[in-house]
Amino acid sequence: MSVKKPAMGKGLSALLESATTDITSRNNDKAVLGNIAMIRIDQIEANPFNPRTHFEEEALNELADSIKEHGIIQPLTVRKVDVDKFQLISGERRFRASQIAGLEEVPVYIRLANDQAMLEMALVENIQREDLNAIEVSLSYQRLIEECDLTQEQLSQKLSKSRSSITNFLRLLKLPAPVQSAIRDGLISMGHARALVSAGEESRQLELLNAILNEGWSVRQIEQAIKSGVEVTSNPTKVSDKPKTGEITLEQDQFKYALAEKISAKVDIKKSANGNGKLIINFDSDTDLNRIIELLNR
Repeated sequence: MSVKKPAMGKGLSALLESATTDITSRNNDKAVLGNIAMIRIDQIEANPFNPRTHFEEEALNELADSIKEHGIIQPLTVRKVDVDKFQLISGERRFRASQIAGLEEVPVYIRLANDQAMLEMALVENIQREDLNAIEVSLSYQRLIEECDLTQEQLSQKLSKSRSSITNFLRLLKLPAPVQSAIRDGLISMGHARALVSAGEESRQLELLNAILNEGWSVRQIEQAIKSGVEVTSNPTKVSDKPKTGEITLEQDQFKYALAEKISAKVDIKKSANGNGKLIINFDSDTDLNRIIELLNR
Protein backbone atom coordinates (compact mmCIF):
# COMPACT_ATOMS: atom_id res chain seq x y z
CA MET A 1 0.00 0.00 0.00
CA SER A 2 1.36 3.42 -0.93
CA VAL A 3 1.57 6.02 1.76
CA LYS A 4 1.36 9.71 1.00
CA LYS A 5 4.41 11.72 1.94
CA PRO A 6 3.81 12.85 5.52
CA ALA A 7 3.94 16.44 6.64
CA MET A 8 6.06 17.53 9.56
CA GLY A 9 3.93 17.56 12.70
CA LYS A 10 4.13 19.94 15.64
CA GLY A 11 4.72 19.02 19.26
CA LEU A 12 7.58 16.64 19.86
CA SER A 13 9.58 17.99 16.92
CA ALA A 14 10.15 21.28 18.76
CA LEU A 15 11.21 19.45 21.89
CA LEU A 16 13.71 17.35 19.95
CA GLU A 17 15.33 20.12 17.95
CA SER A 18 18.49 19.99 20.01
CA ALA A 19 18.53 16.23 20.53
CA THR A 20 21.16 14.00 18.92
CA THR A 21 19.71 12.69 15.69
CA ASP A 22 20.57 9.52 13.80
CA ILE A 23 18.29 8.95 10.82
CA THR A 24 19.66 6.45 8.31
CA SER A 25 18.08 4.89 5.24
CA ARG A 26 18.74 1.16 4.95
CA ASN A 27 18.96 1.57 1.18
CA ASN A 28 21.43 4.41 1.43
CA ASP A 29 24.29 4.64 3.92
CA LYS A 30 24.23 8.41 3.72
CA ALA A 31 22.75 10.00 6.84
CA VAL A 32 19.66 12.05 6.01
CA LEU A 33 19.46 14.25 9.08
CA GLY A 34 16.09 15.89 9.63
CA ASN A 35 14.31 13.85 6.97
CA ILE A 36 11.82 11.01 7.20
CA ALA A 37 12.75 7.34 6.85
CA MET A 38 10.44 4.42 6.00
CA ILE A 39 10.89 1.30 8.15
CA ARG A 40 9.00 -1.97 8.41
CA ILE A 41 6.28 -1.94 11.03
CA ASP A 42 7.42 -5.31 12.40
CA GLN A 43 10.73 -3.68 13.39
CA ILE A 44 8.96 -1.35 15.85
CA GLU A 45 8.01 -2.17 19.44
CA ALA A 46 5.68 -0.19 21.70
CA ASN A 47 7.00 2.43 24.09
CA PRO A 48 7.08 1.02 27.66
CA PHE A 49 7.06 4.59 29.00
CA ASN A 50 3.83 5.67 27.30
CA PRO A 51 1.51 7.15 29.98
CA ARG A 52 -1.56 6.39 27.88
CA THR A 53 -2.98 3.08 29.08
CA HIS A 54 -6.38 2.99 27.35
CA PHE A 55 -7.02 3.00 23.61
CA GLU A 56 -10.64 3.02 22.40
CA GLU A 57 -11.15 0.32 19.78
CA GLU A 58 -13.69 2.33 17.79
CA ALA A 59 -11.40 5.36 17.62
CA LEU A 60 -8.46 3.17 16.51
CA ASN A 61 -10.58 1.62 13.75
CA GLU A 62 -11.62 5.08 12.56
CA LEU A 63 -7.98 6.18 12.48
CA ALA A 64 -7.06 2.97 10.63
CA ASP A 65 -9.69 3.76 7.96
CA SER A 66 -8.26 7.27 7.62
CA ILE A 67 -4.72 5.90 7.28
CA LYS A 68 -5.87 3.48 4.56
CA GLU A 69 -7.28 6.40 2.59
CA HIS A 70 -4.81 9.20 3.31
CA GLY A 71 -1.69 7.56 4.73
CA ILE A 72 0.07 8.69 7.92
CA ILE A 73 0.12 12.49 8.02
CA GLN A 74 2.41 12.85 11.05
CA PRO A 75 5.38 10.45 11.22
CA LEU A 76 6.06 8.33 14.27
CA THR A 77 9.10 9.13 16.38
CA VAL A 78 11.29 6.16 17.35
CA ARG A 79 14.69 5.39 18.80
CA LYS A 80 17.06 2.71 17.53
CA VAL A 81 17.62 -0.05 20.09
CA ASP A 82 19.31 -2.67 17.87
CA VAL A 83 20.43 -3.26 14.29
CA ASP A 84 16.91 -3.75 12.97
CA LYS A 85 14.89 -2.87 16.06
CA PHE A 86 13.23 0.39 17.00
CA GLN A 87 11.16 1.58 19.96
CA LEU A 88 8.39 4.17 19.86
CA ILE A 89 8.95 7.51 21.52
CA SER A 90 5.60 8.91 20.42
CA GLY A 91 2.76 8.02 18.08
CA GLU A 92 1.41 4.80 19.58
CA ARG A 93 -2.17 5.44 18.37
CA ARG A 94 -0.88 5.86 14.82
CA PHE A 95 1.31 2.77 15.27
CA ARG A 96 -1.59 0.61 16.44
CA ALA A 97 -3.92 1.97 13.76
CA SER A 98 -1.28 1.29 11.11
CA GLN A 99 -1.15 -2.34 12.24
CA ILE A 100 -4.95 -2.56 11.94
CA ALA A 101 -4.75 -0.94 8.49
CA GLY A 102 -2.28 -3.62 7.39
CA LEU A 103 0.61 -1.29 6.56
CA GLU A 104 3.99 -2.94 6.05
CA GLU A 105 6.02 0.26 6.37
CA VAL A 106 5.53 3.53 8.23
CA PRO A 107 7.27 6.93 8.09
CA VAL A 108 9.41 7.70 11.13
CA TYR A 109 11.92 10.05 12.66
CA ILE A 110 14.74 8.02 14.24
CA ARG A 111 16.34 9.55 17.32
CA LEU A 112 19.00 8.54 19.79
CA ALA A 113 17.75 8.85 23.36
CA ASN A 114 18.58 7.27 26.69
CA ASP A 115 15.77 5.91 28.82
CA GLN A 116 15.31 9.02 30.97
CA ALA A 117 15.36 11.36 27.99
CA MET A 118 12.95 9.04 26.19
CA LEU A 119 10.60 8.98 29.17
CA GLU A 120 10.57 12.76 29.36
CA MET A 121 9.99 13.14 25.63
CA ALA A 122 7.15 10.62 25.62
CA LEU A 123 5.46 12.13 28.65
CA VAL A 124 5.71 15.73 27.45
CA GLU A 125 4.44 14.76 24.00
CA ASN A 126 1.49 12.83 25.36
CA ILE A 127 0.50 15.46 27.93
CA GLN A 128 -0.07 17.88 25.05
CA ARG A 129 -2.71 15.55 23.59
CA GLU A 130 -6.33 16.47 24.27
CA ASP A 131 -7.55 12.88 24.55
CA LEU A 132 -5.69 11.93 27.73
CA ASN A 133 -7.99 11.64 30.71
CA ALA A 134 -7.26 13.59 33.89
CA ILE A 135 -5.79 10.60 35.74
CA GLU A 136 -3.37 9.83 32.88
CA VAL A 137 -2.31 13.49 32.91
CA SER A 138 -1.83 13.34 36.70
CA LEU A 139 0.28 10.19 36.46
CA SER A 140 2.37 11.78 33.72
CA TYR A 141 3.01 14.83 35.91
CA GLN A 142 4.00 12.58 38.80
CA ARG A 143 6.40 10.54 36.66
CA LEU A 144 8.04 13.67 35.25
CA ILE A 145 8.60 14.95 38.78
CA GLU A 146 9.77 11.68 40.31
CA GLU A 147 11.60 9.94 37.46
CA CYS A 148 12.95 12.95 35.56
CA ASP A 149 13.86 14.83 38.73
CA LEU A 150 11.80 17.93 37.95
CA THR A 151 10.30 20.36 40.43
CA GLN A 152 6.71 21.55 40.04
CA GLU A 153 8.07 24.94 38.98
CA GLN A 154 10.30 23.37 36.28
CA LEU A 155 7.38 21.26 35.10
CA SER A 156 5.19 24.36 34.98
CA GLN A 157 7.70 26.12 32.73
CA LYS A 158 8.28 23.07 30.51
CA LEU A 159 4.57 22.52 29.88
CA SER A 160 3.43 26.19 29.95
CA LYS A 161 0.95 25.28 32.67
CA SER A 162 0.36 27.17 35.90
CA ARG A 163 1.83 25.63 39.01
CA SER A 164 -1.60 25.61 40.66
CA SER A 165 -3.00 23.58 37.74
CA ILE A 166 -0.24 21.00 38.12
CA THR A 167 -0.85 20.85 41.87
CA ASN A 168 -4.57 20.28 41.32
CA PHE A 169 -3.89 17.37 38.98
CA LEU A 170 -1.40 15.79 41.38
CA ARG A 171 -3.99 15.97 44.19
CA LEU A 172 -6.26 13.68 42.16
CA LEU A 173 -3.80 10.83 42.80
CA LYS A 174 -4.57 11.07 46.53
CA LEU A 175 -8.23 10.19 45.90
CA PRO A 176 -9.49 6.61 46.52
CA ALA A 177 -9.28 4.17 43.60
CA PRO A 178 -13.07 4.21 42.89
CA VAL A 179 -12.99 8.01 42.57
CA GLN A 180 -9.95 7.88 40.27
CA SER A 181 -11.72 5.27 38.13
CA ALA A 182 -14.78 7.52 37.85
CA ILE A 183 -12.58 10.42 36.74
CA ARG A 184 -10.73 8.21 34.24
CA ASP A 185 -13.99 6.91 32.77
CA GLY A 186 -15.55 10.39 32.49
CA LEU A 187 -18.30 9.65 35.02
CA ILE A 188 -17.50 12.73 37.11
CA SER A 189 -16.14 16.14 36.13
CA MET A 190 -12.91 17.82 37.21
CA GLY A 191 -15.09 20.18 39.28
CA HIS A 192 -16.49 17.19 41.17
CA ALA A 193 -13.01 15.74 41.57
CA ARG A 194 -11.57 18.95 43.01
CA ALA A 195 -14.45 19.14 45.47
CA LEU A 196 -13.94 15.52 46.58
CA VAL A 197 -10.25 16.20 47.26
CA SER A 198 -11.33 18.54 50.07
CA ALA A 199 -13.96 16.17 51.47
CA GLY A 200 -11.62 14.70 54.08
CA GLU A 201 -11.73 11.02 54.95
CA GLU A 202 -11.95 8.33 52.29
CA SER A 203 -15.34 7.11 53.54
CA ARG A 204 -16.76 10.61 53.09
CA GLN A 205 -15.28 10.89 49.59
CA LEU A 206 -16.86 7.57 48.58
CA GLU A 207 -20.18 8.59 50.13
CA LEU A 208 -20.21 11.76 48.05
CA LEU A 209 -19.09 9.86 44.94
CA ASN A 210 -22.17 7.67 45.27
CA ALA A 211 -24.32 10.80 45.50
CA ILE A 212 -22.84 12.06 42.22
CA LEU A 213 -23.20 8.75 40.39
CA ASN A 214 -26.57 7.63 41.76
CA GLU A 215 -28.35 10.90 42.55
CA GLY A 216 -26.77 13.25 40.02
CA TRP A 217 -25.43 15.73 42.55
CA SER A 218 -23.85 18.85 41.03
CA VAL A 219 -20.52 20.35 42.01
CA ARG A 220 -22.41 23.00 44.01
CA GLN A 221 -24.32 20.35 45.96
CA ILE A 222 -21.12 18.46 46.76
CA GLU A 223 -19.36 21.64 47.91
CA GLN A 224 -22.31 22.64 50.10
CA ALA A 225 -22.55 19.13 51.55
CA ILE A 226 -18.86 19.25 52.48
CA LYS A 227 -19.21 22.72 54.01
CA SER A 228 -22.33 21.90 56.02
CA GLY A 229 -21.47 18.31 56.89
CA VAL A 230 -24.75 17.02 55.41
CA GLU A 231 -25.04 13.23 55.46
CA VAL A 232 -25.76 11.55 52.15
CA THR A 233 -28.62 9.33 53.24
CA SER A 234 -31.59 10.30 51.11
CA ASN A 235 -32.74 12.86 48.60
CA PRO A 236 -30.16 15.35 47.34
CA THR A 237 -32.70 18.15 47.74
CA LYS A 238 -31.35 18.31 51.29
CA VAL A 239 -28.59 20.32 49.70
CA SER A 240 -30.38 22.96 47.69
CA ASP A 241 -29.12 23.67 44.21
CA LYS A 242 -30.93 27.01 44.20
CA PRO A 243 -28.47 29.79 45.04
CA LYS A 244 -29.19 32.20 47.85
CA THR A 245 -28.88 35.95 47.33
CA GLY A 246 -25.27 36.74 46.46
CA GLU A 247 -24.43 33.12 45.52
CA ILE A 248 -23.54 32.10 41.99
CA THR A 249 -25.90 30.00 39.90
CA LEU A 250 -25.18 26.46 38.72
CA GLU A 251 -24.48 27.76 35.19
CA GLN A 252 -22.05 30.34 36.57
CA ASP A 253 -20.39 27.65 38.67
CA GLN A 254 -19.96 25.43 35.60
CA PHE A 255 -18.51 28.38 33.68
CA LYS A 256 -16.00 28.94 36.50
CA TYR A 257 -14.68 25.38 36.26
CA ALA A 258 -14.69 25.38 32.46
CA LEU A 259 -12.65 28.60 32.36
CA ALA A 260 -10.26 27.28 35.01
CA GLU A 261 -9.58 24.17 32.93
CA LYS A 262 -9.16 26.17 29.72
CA ILE A 263 -6.52 28.52 31.12
CA SER A 264 -5.02 26.12 33.71
CA ALA A 265 -5.52 28.59 36.54
CA LYS A 266 -7.70 29.00 39.61
CA VAL A 267 -10.86 31.00 38.86
CA ASP A 268 -13.40 32.33 41.31
CA ILE A 269 -16.59 34.38 41.14
CA LYS A 270 -17.55 36.67 44.02
CA LYS A 271 -21.04 38.19 44.11
CA SER A 272 -22.67 40.60 46.50
CA ALA A 273 -26.33 40.60 47.56
CA ASN A 274 -27.25 43.16 44.86
CA GLY A 275 -25.71 41.03 42.09
CA ASN A 276 -22.46 42.86 41.33
CA GLY A 277 -19.09 41.28 42.02
CA LYS A 278 -15.76 40.11 40.64
CA LEU A 279 -14.42 37.43 38.32
CA ILE A 280 -11.05 36.53 39.83
CA ILE A 281 -8.28 34.74 37.91
CA ASN A 282 -5.25 33.76 39.97
CA PHE A 283 -1.72 33.63 38.56
CA ASP A 284 1.67 32.66 39.99
CA SER A 285 4.02 35.08 38.21
CA ASP A 286 4.33 37.61 35.40
CA THR A 287 5.10 34.73 33.03
CA ASP A 288 1.97 32.92 34.15
CA LEU A 289 -0.10 36.10 33.71
CA ASN A 290 1.22 36.59 30.18
CA ARG A 291 0.36 32.95 29.40
CA ILE A 292 -3.23 33.49 30.59
CA ILE A 293 -3.57 36.75 28.62
CA GLU A 294 -2.39 34.96 25.48
CA LEU A 295 -4.94 32.17 25.97
CA LEU A 296 -7.79 34.63 26.57
CA ASN A 297 -6.88 36.62 23.44
CA ARG A 298 -7.16 33.58 21.17
